[in-house]
Amino acid sequence: MISGGQIRIARTALRLTIDELSQIVGISTRTLKRIEAQDNLPSSSASTIGKLQSILESKGIEFIVREDGARGVLLRQEPE
Repeated sequence: MISGGQIRIARTALRLTIDELSQIVGISTRTLKRIEAQDNLPSSSASTIGKLQSILESKGIEFIVREDGARGVLLRQEPE
C-alpha cells in the first residue's frame, strides 16, 4: 500500500491542489489532508487509498517501493 507521503508528492508532481484531488477522488479536503499528513501507511480505508492510487496512476504516477523499504514516486509523463 502507498504512503501518505507518496500521495502528497504525487499530487504535487501533477500540480494538483488538495481541493482538486479531493474533488476528483470524491473525498473531503479534510480527509485528504489527514491522509497526506501520515508518513507511514495511511489509516484510511483501503478502498479510499486504492482509489487515490488508481487515479494518480492514471495521471502518470508510478509508486515505487525498493527492496530496502524506501518509497518514492516517478512521474511517467508530463502532467496535463
